[in-house]
Amino acid sequence: MAHIDIGAYGARIGQPDLTLPPTLGTLSTLLGAHMRSIPFENVDVLLGRTIRLDPASLQDKLVVAGRGGYCFEHASLFAAVLEALGFEFTRHTARVVLILSRSQAPRAHMFMTVRLPEGVFIADPGLGGQASTAPVPLVEAGAEGPPGASHWMTRDGPYWTLRTRGPGGAMDVWVSTVEADNMVDFEVGNHFVATHPGSPFRQRLMLGRFTPEGRVAVMNREASVRRGDAVETVQLPDRAALRRFAAEHFALDLPEFETLRVPAVPDWS
Repeated sequence: MAHIDIGAYGARIGQPDLTLPPTLGTLSTLLGAHMRSIPFENVDVLLGRTIRLDPASLQDKLVVAGRGGYCFEHASLFAAVLEALGFEFTRHTARVVLILSRSQAPRAHMFMTVRLPEGVFIADPGLGGQASTAPVPLVEAGAEGPPGASHWMTRDGPYWTLRTRGPGGAMDVWVSTVEADNMVDFEVGNHFVATHPGSPFRQRLMLGRFTPEGRVAVMNREASVRRGDAVETVQLPDRAALRRFAAEHFALDLPEFETLRVPAVPDWS
């Protein structure tokens, strides 16, 4: 893989000194900082732009231009950083099962497993609102998970499932066989997510970023700011309001917001 500018990436995530050893502590620091600094967003998909996964394109967009992306972009960039820092890891695909069943969901998500002296850990920087900002141990932890854990893994034969706690209790997030996938598999999944007419990324606007207090997000015209257990939700009346909100909360002041077409928002179409 082509070289990634570690200094520029470190500045982007607020970690200017990335001469760090490949340890669990370093992985935890990087993952949390990445997810609090680089937003989850699908603006380029709605604009009909090609989503590229090569290191140079990812660096130009997510690091230099201060943009965000979705799972294939986040995970590919994070993998390049892990490689540059000497981590031992493997890239994988998963089926997101928040809405669809395991038999219906496509392999349209990307994450990594990282091998460390303490064990194998899931690193998943591009999942969005149901993500863990900390590495998740790849161990069978039961349907309800360890006490106090926000995310954990269960196993059913060859299938590993990432679980989390939702408003109604424990819930499945994604399922994977955790086998090593080829680089072309991520290109195929990325193409499906960005271009297939049935992809949710082509139907609605999604923005999200974790914060030290919680998370800020936009789904179509609904914007929310979560601080601890408190959630403030507002309706964005027009594209100008969207642009202001994105600039304030995501550091994304894009002129394209003024003309963005969102199929799920009729008067923005």
